[in-house]
Amino acid sequence: MTTPGTCRPGCTWAELLQGYKPVLFPLPPSVPPMTEAAARQALLRFVASRCCYGSRAAGQLAIQCLRPLGMYRYRLETFSESRLSEWVFEPFTSKADGPSGDTPLDPWDVEVGTPPLFQGQTRRCRVPRSALVRDCHRCRGHGRSKCGVCHGAGRTRCVTCKGSRRRLKQQKRCQLCSGTGRKRCNTCSGRGSKTCVTCQGEKKLQHFKQLVITWKNNVFEFVSEQHLNFPGELLSKVSGANVFKDENVVVYPIINFPDPEISLASQRAIAEHSAALATSSRILRQVRGEPKAEPPLHPAGS
Repeated sequence: MTTPGTCRPGCTWAELLQGYKPVLFPLPPSVPPMTEAAARQALLRFVASRCCYGSRAAGQLAIQCLRPLGMYRYRLETFSESRLSEWVFEPFTSKADGPSGDTPLDPWDVEVGTPPLFQGQTRRCRVPRSALVRDCHRCRGHGRSKCGVCHGAGRTRCVTCKGSRRRLKQQKRCQLCSGTGRKRCNTCSGRGSKTCVTCQGEKKLQHFKQLVITWKNNVFEFVSEQHLNFPGELLSKVSGANVFKDENVVVYPIINFPDPEISLASQRAIAEHSAALATSSRILRQVRGEPKAEPPLHPAGS
């Protein structure tokens, strides 16, 4: 069963692109010019954020000219769902589901509610009609296993006389073990066995397939630097104006964008997500990019 509006593994992008009409983009909005006072305040805030920087040079710096440079940032978010099944077991009780003998459902046919979009999550649930009841492999269906402390004897060596039956210094009969040199095992209460930790004394185990569903937000981000002398790790933190944003089940590559690098990055992002998710996951939702006009400022002169 396929949830409407989702892409199951195996879908090709060629099938999804049929009938697609290109989207033409207008010129990006103009950015207001940066003033010398605003640039100096930004520099002073940066200096104040560093413990060992002095503000005197920044306050007296002579700015000869301001050269604003623009850039674009493209971002693609693909919200995907992957499923795998694994065999697990639990103690078989009267309340547990017994074997049905029917063919278990395919992992992709199990109905599971979708979490909030673009929020990663992992969920586990039982695959219907996959239960099998077998004797416990640890205790072989007895419900109890040999005590690991007394090795099934029910008694252990006395810790007071060390098994000598007498106290070493007083040479008297040990009162703790009554002169026997051994005492009842505290772990199994002298029974020589204890409740099986695997089946918890139920003697049988119910094996079933457990479905592991993983929702993941896959993110691709590209920044068009245009030969800017600007730290790459700071480019993603710069604010700007949204040029375009699109959200749908699947989105298509951007073409004819004013900056050709954004169009190429859009094609590469969709191709990479398609190749990575086509065989093991299905796509639930995509957000196409948010190209942004960014105005990093470069003061020239001193």
